[in-house]
Amino acid sequence: MSTSTTGTTGTTGTTGTTTHPWHDTTRPTPERVELLLAAMTLEEKLAQLGSHWFDRRGADEVVAPMQDTFGARRPDFATASRHGLGHLTRVLGTDPVPADEGRAKLARTQRELVANHRLGLPAIAHEECLTGVTSYGATVYPAPLAWGAAFDPDLVHEVGAAIGRDLRRLGVHQGLAPVLDVVRDYRWGRVEETVGEDPYAVATIATAYVRGMEEQGVVATLKHFVGYSASRGGRNHAPVSVGPRELADVLLPPFEMAVREGGARSVMNSYADLDGEPVAASSALLTDLLRDTWGFEGTVVSDYWAVAFLATAHGTAADAADAGARSLRAGMDVELPNTMCFGLLGPLVADGGLDEAVVDRAVRRVLRQKAELGLLDAPAADGTPPGGAPDDDPIDLDAPGNRDLARRLAEESVVLLANPAGVLPLDGRTTRRVAVVGPSAADPGVLLGCYSYPIHVLPRHPELGMGVEVPSLLDALRAELDGVEVVHEPGCAVVDDDRTGFDAAVAAARDADVVLLTVGDRAGMFGRGTSGEGCDVSDLRLPGVQHDLVEAVLATGTPVVLVVVSGRPYALGAFLDRAAAVVQAFMPGEEGAGAIAGVLSGRVTPSGRLPVQVPRDPGGGPQTYLGAPLTRRLDKISNLDPGPAFPFGHGLSYTTFAYDDLRVTSCGVPTDGAFDVAVTVTNTGERAGTEVVQLYLSDPVADVARPVKQLAGYARVPLEPGAAARVTFAVPADLTSYTGVDLRRVVDPGTVGVQVGGSSEGDVLSAQVELTGPRRYPGADRALRSTAVVTPLA
Repeated sequence: MSTSTTGTTGTTGTTGTTTHPWHDTTRPTPERVELLLAAMTLEEKLAQLGSHWFDRRGADEVVAPMQDTFGARRPDFATASRHGLGHLTRVLGTDPVPADEGRAKLARTQRELVANHRLGLPAIAHEECLTGVTSYGATVYPAPLAWGAAFDPDLVHEVGAAIGRDLRRLGVHQGLAPVLDVVRDYRWGRVEETVGEDPYAVATIATAYVRGMEEQGVVATLKHFVGYSASRGGRNHAPVSVGPRELADVLLPPFEMAVREGGARSVMNSYADLDGEPVAASSALLTDLLRDTWGFEGTVVSDYWAVAFLATAHGTAADAADAGARSLRAGMDVELPNTMCFGLLGPLVADGGLDEAVVDRAVRRVLRQKAELGLLDAPAADGTPPGGAPDDDPIDLDAPGNRDLARRLAEESVVLLANPAGVLPLDGRTTRRVAVVGPSAADPGVLLGCYSYPIHVLPRHPELGMGVEVPSLLDALRAELDGVEVVHEPGCAVVDDDRTGFDAAVAAARDADVVLLTVGDRAGMFGRGTSGEGCDVSDLRLPGVQHDLVEAVLATGTPVVLVVVSGRPYALGAFLDRAAAVVQAFMPGEEGAGAIAGVLSGRVTPSGRLPVQVPRDPGGGPQTYLGAPLTRRLDKISNLDPGPAFPFGHGLSYTTFAYDDLRVTSCGVPTDGAFDVAVTVTNTGERAGTEVVQLYLSDPVADVARPVKQLAGYARVPLEPGAAARVTFAVPADLTSYTGVDLRRVVDPGTVGVQVGGSSEGDVLSAQVELTGPRRYPGADRALRSTAVVTPLA
């Protein structure tokens, strides 16, 4: 066994490994960190604040902004790690190799790093993991917008835990997920990566993912702090002009919940500037709010090259060293994916331009996190670095349990938007011939988000296919619709101007009993898709000539079921009076085809609800449901109707549900108290189904213009035919708080509107509750969520 020492230079034990005092796990973590920090040179400290990426893609294969430009300046690994290294960037997610080989590659890299540096410190290995582990052969789960459609935090928690387990088995310590940006403009390409347009839904669902990952010992990274999704015109990286009230009441709450309740140990900055101040250099956000107010104790890591962007994109730094100093002072801790700016800070410290205490502050945070991950422990007897992969057993990253989770989440996320004629579910006794038309049917890639490995990495390796089994919707329909003749005509591609396939598609539609018309997106990055990072749009018309294909097929008179598989909501108002049914799926992952086919056949009773509104018209300034009264249509205010085709929270079933007996706390509720809202929901149909009961609050009189309504609770309630349940929400008065005129958060006494139903609009029950007592200013310990209890009724 190795022997330890109290000296800073370390001793060599009987196995030949060197031990140091910071290896002693009986010492408190702060003491271990200080011992190590004291043993470091300035160069070694700065090395802990950076990373290295082995990636060598061509200019047309980038997966990060300006990757080709910045990547060309990257030193080799030996040079980059000569003083140690804080992080290793995407060792598995760069080149497609089997899981066992990827794990071995990462382990070899860690061994080399430890062997070649006098302090023997491994690096924190991080990976993308938004729709699953970004490694070859890993399960591709539904995209986050589908998480939002499922309204099932418990299931998302399971997915986060499954991804965390797989990451740890590979030797990965940190996952760059989830995305907590609240959708503000549907034209933004990264809508598919978000959970939706409501801060409460985003907060509760994303926090469940964070808890699942953190419980497996993997550091979850909150993205993108903050404001990224509110860019002008929905354009990636565009400036953000939100006011402090929108920032506090809409964009920040998900991050606050994930930090305070989820235990997230890392935060990644937004690329954007807020009212001219880049977040990467904002001490008000990265230090004053995140750490001093919320109590965050983890690490702030830069989005890729965001520190350098202070000089190259924002014009707020003179050069790379100045950018590094400004960002570090503001509260950034780690520069990703390579050490471009922080590594240049040595001369600035030596000249007195940067206090070394600022460097030490960030290094302490990194070392503390390494201690939590076991990376400051002594190497194993055989010299294996600490914190690596826990075993050498074969790894199946697409195990049956993973696929089952992917299937369950996909099935819960499919939304039945309209079914006026009852054409769904398809009846095999009367439907003999189905025409499957449209560009989304035969391409399994349309089911996957832009950060899935098959879309993110494998396009430059076409010989490897998808790496996992991903049936197309056409394949799933042929398997699902037993005894039904299924014919297929694509009609057109997802995006181009070629209409030569229209005639064949129209002919197939005329000869069918029902048409399943599949349209939507194919994810990509930086213009190589219709959805995804850097794939923004100018309006919400279906991509390419798909709108015209829909019109041509609808003109046949054959009943048309419009099936939209997309990463953002598209304007469907032009088709609603002619479509027999409309189904929406948001990039539902590798099991998504079976989920959609199951809903169409009736094997799966739809229970998804919209996490974003579906617009009526393609232009006119897309806006979410979180608007004050003037965002609604008011008589003689404007000739434009801003109302959606389908509202937030909307979704139908193959059964029906009735609400009654709404009761709220009858006596006055103090502004520091809580109130109960209870309602009975009954399955009044002939088949089992799940209703998503939704609670909304409104503030009819406030000091500032407030949203007409805002989600404050929800619950998935499965019910057999004729069964009923009592759903009771316990609602803290803090959920009525808002940012007042003086920019302080306030809970006002007075009337609060309460609305409960199966959507934000339509047939709902309403009541009021009175808050009493003085105006109250809740602090950083304010309550962030309601709780729901579902009690079955006899």
